[in-house]
Amino acid sequence: MLPCAAGELSAKLTEGASGVSLRPILKAASVTDTNLILVARVAGAFGVRGEVRLTAYTADPMALLDYRELKRESGQPGLTLTSARPAKGGIVARAREIETREQAEALRGLQLFIPRDALPPTEDEDEFYLVDLIGLSVVTPEGESLGVVRNVQDFGAGDLLEIQPAHGASWYLPFTREAVPEVRLAERTIVAVRPVEIEDEGLDGSEEP
Repeated sequence: MLPCAAGELSAKLTEGASGVSLRPILKAASVTDTNLILVARVAGAFGVRGEVRLTAYTADPMALLDYRELKRESGQPGLTLTSARPAKGGIVARAREIETREQAEALRGLQLFIPRDALPPTEDEDEFYLVDLIGLSVVTPEGESLGVVRNVQDFGAGDLLEIQPAHGASWYLPFTREAVPEVRLAERTIVAVRPVEIEDEGLDGSEEP
C-alpha cells in the first residue's frame, strides 16, 4: 500500500484551537474528466545519460517513485519510473521509456497523472482527499443549498473551502469543525454553517435590505 503522505493529495481534519483544520497533502488538485489526478510535469532532460527532470506537485517529490507508473492526460502510459533522487522543485528520474537526452527533451511539458483509485484509503474518518471534496454540494444544517465546493485554498491564515453558489461570486468557508460540522462523502454533501457576512450580503453577493 502506498503511504498516505506520498503526496499532497489529502486533507486531514484535526482538532485544534479553532476546531478542525485542513492539513493539505496536494499542491494542485487538478482532476480530469477521466478521474486522473495531476501529480507532475516533465521539466526537461538532466545531463546526457537519459535522465529526466520532473516538477512535482506533491508535498514529497519522491512520492512519485511510489506511484511509479505515471499516465498521460488521455489515460495512456506516460512514464514508468525506475529510480529517482530529489532535486529542486521535484526529482531527477530514470524512466523505462527514456534512454537518451533527446528523448527526455522531446517530452518537456508533458503532464503526468495517476488514477484516483491508485490512492490508498485515508487513515481515519476525519481525513479526506482534496479531490473528493471538490464538487461536493454544500448545505446548511437545515438543508438549504449554499453551493458547491469549487476549490480548496490556503492564503496563509488557515485552510478555506471556496464555495460557488448558484448565482453570484464565490466565497470562502473556513474548514473547521465549527464551520463544517459534517462531511458526508457517500452523499456528496458537506454540511456547513453559513458565515454571518454571507448571511448579511445574501448568496447572490448583493446586500439584503
